Amino acid sequence: MKTRRRRRRRVTAKFIIILVLFIIALTLGILLLKNAGNDTGENVTPGASTKPSIIDSIFGTPEPDVTPTETVPAETPEPTPTPLPDFNPTSVQGTRPSDFGMEAAIEVNGQIVSSYQREQRIDFGPGSDYTDVEGVITFRGNNFRDNPAYGTANIIEKRLDDANAWTVSTGSVPKVYGNGAWTGSGWTGQPLIVRWPEDTKRIMNMYDSAKNKAGLVEVIYATMDGHIYFLDLDNGEATRKPINMGRYPFKGAGALDPRGYPLMFLGSGDDSKDDGKGSSHASIISLIDGKVLYEFGEKDGFSLRDLSYFDSSALVDAETDTLIYPGENGILYIIKLNTNYDKEAGTISVSPEVVKWRYKGARTNSTKTNDGSKGWWLGVEDSAIVWRGHIIFSDNGGHMMCLDLNTLELVWVQDVLDDTNCTAVLELENGHPYIYNSTSFHAGWRADKDSKVAIPIWKIDAVTGEVVWKNTDYSCQTISGVSGGVQGSFAIGKGSLSDMVFAPVAMTDGHRGKLVAFSKADGHVVWECNFAGYPWSSPVVVYDQNGAGYIIQCNSSGYMHLVDGQTGTILYEFSLGSNIEASPAVFENTVVVGTRGQLIYGVKIK
Repeated sequence: MKTRRRRRRRVTAKFIIILVLFIIALTLGILLLKNAGNDTGENVTPGASTKPSIIDSIFGTPEPDVTPTETVPAETPEPTPTPLPDFNPTSVQGTRPSDFGMEAAIEVNGQIVSSYQREQRIDFGPGSDYTDVEGVITFRGNNFRDNPAYGTANIIEKRLDDANAWTVSTGSVPKVYGNGAWTGSGWTGQPLIVRWPEDTKRIMNMYDSAKNKAGLVEVIYATMDGHIYFLDLDNGEATRKPINMGRYPFKGAGALDPRGYPLMFLGSGDDSKDDGKGSSHASIISLIDGKVLYEFGEKDGFSLRDLSYFDSSALVDAETDTLIYPGENGILYIIKLNTNYDKEAGTISVSPEVVKWRYKGARTNSTKTNDGSKGWWLGVEDSAIVWRGHIIFSDNGGHMMCLDLNTLELVWVQDVLDDTNCTAVLELENGHPYIYNSTSFHAGWRADKDSKVAIPIWKIDAVTGEVVWKNTDYSCQTISGVSGGVQGSFAIGKGSLSDMVFAPVAMTDGHRGKLVAFSKADGHVVWECNFAGYPWSSPVVVYDQNGAGYIIQCNSSGYMHLVDGQTGTILYEFSLGSNIEASPAVFENTVVVGTRGQLIYGVKIK
């Protein structure tokens, strides 16, 4: 049988074309099935890699037939904030309130209560976090009272530009008690300086020239002629009409709201001689239209001292909308403001809920009198420190106190010997809080007016109130009503000056005085700078673009000095013509301060 041979089939071009078309159709089918699966809502991890198919390997990945969506980068998580150091102060032997015979009372919305607990906890952070507002908005800048200078100064020539200083005239008001007048700017007298946001500036009653000036920095200065002045930092020109508060002299600095709200908090330092006007008091003022929104403190029936002066500078707790304001009547006012601020409508109002805390001690006079001969005085003239939920201040009767703001329980008391007017400063050293403080010499308490007494400089542990070290190198006297000791406030060194703290010591030799740098470590004197006049004005430390520190110090002989912070060498001095009791504030390169000679100066550091 003959075998039949199978004929070998030849591959033609037509066959190859059909095969290619089949593979393409198969690929498209697979892709369609894949897209259909995604359209059902299946989750596909963004950015996940996919292994290519064998078809993709052969023919390449097909181009999508839709516009690809834009890849949105993942949001960077906010860094976890560094926890604040705990602050749980407690008394020890020698700082227990009972050791000083301290008694206290509390009034809430007009009713005396036996105990107190805040619903919204007050909990201040470090001074650097007090405000985001550009400027100096309370005495010594913040709740640590450690920074009355804003920004960095561009210092090249290391001198003051006295040739181009601007000046603005102020006035005077008659004294209600005794003879004479309150003139110009006095102790403590620090100006406030602020760069308002443009949208806030637009709703204020500023002159058009100020409203239209981009980046305007405004000086707000309450002086002893009963007015609040508003000035352009660059040239001293008025930014708006002054507010006439009715011949109440303002010795203290006042304060602005740290939230940037157009509010000012200001208390007078004496009564007014105007007919129909009452006693000294504190005011909350709208800086939209200059109107007083609320007043308090006048002849307060809760006070044990018949006096209602406010030389202290207030603080505001932004988180709880609470004003904290000690008075010379011996009352600490803690006021829930209930602020209603409508920037779009250009309106602001407050509806205060008032809590008051008062105290007295074994050596303070408990009768309603200004006469100190029957006992040491109640009342607070310094500006308080606040750290976490506690306030620390010294009084006219020689007590330095730490009070829990949330329970109004007095935690510890330290004996600071005498009438204390200087504002202390707080610093965290490796997270631990320390206070630098001193006192005055009130003639008649520790010695008579012709004597000299030691004026201690203290470093105090803020947790227990205990003294860490004490320097007693300086003895001072009080002459003709001018108190000796430390009347101005401390300046804390930072950066290149971080191992020193600076204090102005008055009346060390007649009417002379010194600026002294003390070691933070042990209190020894690093350097001292001598003046012909006494310094009631507080030193301000300014840092240049390289981190070098310089000190502005004014004194009673009318001079403003620029001092090298490392050595105490006077680099430049400029006569302002009359006694400078007020404390300067600095914004970048410009120093602003008023004199008793009824002039406000703006001076640049070159």
